Amino acid sequence: MWLFNRKYVILQPHKVARTHKFTLYMAETRKIQRALVSVFHKDGLEEILRTLNAQGVELLSTGGTQTFIESLGIPCQKVEDVTTYPSILGGRVKTLHPKVFGGILGRRELESDRQQMKQYEIPAIDLVIVDLYPFEDTVASGACPADIIEKIDIGGISLIRAAAKNFRDVIIVPSKAEYKPLLDLLQKQGAQSEIEDRKWFATRAFGVSSHYDTAIHSWFEK
Repeated sequence: MWLFNRKYVILQPHKVARTHKFTLYMAETRKIQRALVSVFHKDGLEEILRTLNAQGVELLSTGGTQTFIESLGIPCQKVEDVTTYPSILGGRVKTLHPKVFGGILGRRELESDRQQMKQYEIPAIDLVIVDLYPFEDTVASGACPADIIEKIDIGGISLIRAAAKNFRDVIIVPSKAEYKPLLDLLQKQGAQSEIEDRKWFATRAFGVSSHYDTAIHSWFEK
């Protein structure tokens, strides 16, 4: 049985005979070459962006996040340049595109996935940094139903789930609370991660996703 924590992969010898759900994922180092950044809260993000840039990581973004990154003098490729589609429907659809999600969900160890990514010119995305629309804060502010509905994040929550599902290859930073752990990792290890790091972030990601959907469900029930 494999047990994961932030720093170690531990094999319990007395349970070797049992097959654990993560046995397939041996310790694997993954380099971070391209990062997709799409956040609501930008405070606390600058040091991460400068560190990624200094480590040679290509940044990909859209909307206000892209503007923020470029305001720091850091190069940033537009998501629209990758997808060839602009942000549409008042910003409701920005990142929902096969060239984005294919880059996140593509399994690096599968030749068939690599071939399809090459065929459709899908760039691999190794790190996803997301901070969701503040749904609960909007509800608490007494906003009208129409404004609350617009604060139900679609693209962000989809990015979180996709990156967390493919934690074997991708790091997902699902909220502002994980900015510091990511920065610590980058400063300690450089632009690379181990499987235990990625699983730790994925676990946090599904926690964020679950909490967010529960809050939305509670609001609809009222």
